[in-house]
Amino acid sequence: MDLTVALVITVVAIALFFDFTNGFHDAANAIATSVSTRALTPRLALAMAGILNFVGALLGVEVAKTIKDILTGFDTLTSNHALTVVLSALIGAIVWNLITWYFGIPSSSSHALIGGLIGVGLAAGVGVDWDKVVDKVAIPMVLSPMLGFIGAFIVMTAIMWIFRRANPGRVNRGFRHAQTVSAAAMSLGHGLQDAQKTMGVIVLALIAAGFGPGAGEREIPLWVVVAAASAISLGTFTGGARIMRTMGRRIIALDPPRGFAAESVAATILYGMAIGLHAPVSTTHTITSAIMGAGATKRFSAVRWGVARGIIVAWILTIPAAAGVGALTYLITSRIIPQ
Repeated sequence: MDLTVALVITVVAIALFFDFTNGFHDAANAIATSVSTRALTPRLALAMAGILNFVGALLGVEVAKTIKDILTGFDTLTSNHALTVVLSALIGAIVWNLITWYFGIPSSSSHALIGGLIGVGLAAGVGVDWDKVVDKVAIPMVLSPMLGFIGAFIVMTAIMWIFRRANPGRVNRGFRHAQTVSAAAMSLGHGLQDAQKTMGVIVLALIAAGFGPGAGEREIPLWVVVAAASAISLGTFTGGARIMRTMGRRIIALDPPRGFAAESVAATILYGMAIGLHAPVSTTHTITSAIMGAGATKRFSAVRWGVARGIIVAWILTIPAAAGVGALTYLITSRIIPQ
């Protein structure tokens, strides 16, 4: 088999594996609050999240195009060299994903992938579209958690005021049912956001090998969309118990109204960023900050800020850590694979 073809197959397979790890790493994002409030059983929640992750991945490709365009200058590289760049970026993201999954840290798979791309781009001397990184990654990376915290705080405050005279037991039962809808919206948003990132990387690999979409063809081929949707859905079915515990209980013990507020606000942000700005934001950052915002309405001391601080440190480290692993991987693989 031709080396370039073998590299393309390898990169696509590893990209889909990354998508799979994204699914089990981030499954907790959509369902942890619903499981922790007993709105859904873990098995039912995972099944729903898996199905809606698949559906969400079919709803758009604009985020995939953003990921595809982060690295530039591929036309100056040989096919094998360009594929080595993409392969190294993926490995950097996967390694960081597995490390944070093992320790139960809800870090961002999205930013791990972007960090891997940036690190390899710098190590390989490939161009990085810094304007796109700032506009589509850095600004939304800061904005989405802020909106998540503030939005969930406001929504939960409104819920508390509207139902201030209602029977607490009846309110909890009502919002436990409502969480089925908000968790479904989160799962759909997760598929819309996260599966597209893998689509972008696969197309980047196809372009690097000279197999990219031609003029008049779909910019993101249908088989790429279906493959990425299937991989993230399958990964979601495998669950994410370690991270689910952190999201559902260790930040704050949620009740159904707060779970609903956090999920509905986070889902709205995911849709807005994907459809309006075409920005690959972190599902993890968004829902975690929304949980904090909803929890802070009880009292600020109710949020376990020590746990939250550890999560924030992981957020800050993700892009540079994945970039470092990606760059190191490139330095090794570029000496093994003929360029």
